[in-house]
Amino acid sequence: MQAPSAPLSELKEGARGVLREMNLAPKLTERLMNLGFLPGVEILVAGSGPGGDPRIYRVDGAEIALRAEVARRIVVRLTDRRAEA
Repeated sequence: MQAPSAPLSELKEGARGVLREMNLAPKLTERLMNLGFLPGVEILVAGSGPGGDPRIYRVDGAEIALRAEVARRIVVRLTDRRAEA
């Protein structure tokens, strides 16, 4: 049985997921890939700004802030069932 998937925006702070796909414009997808958002990489929800947006994600040792509308279009495989918001 395959692990469930969810949008990155739905993970709780401290949760991890493995990147499955990005449903974004090609230029934004390329930019995120250059920052380390590659299929199979683990993403940690590291924190958030005031009011919860943007959120900070740790990818391959780097911390990247993404707005909710971008994170909503990034699909991850949940590595921990407790990760679901």
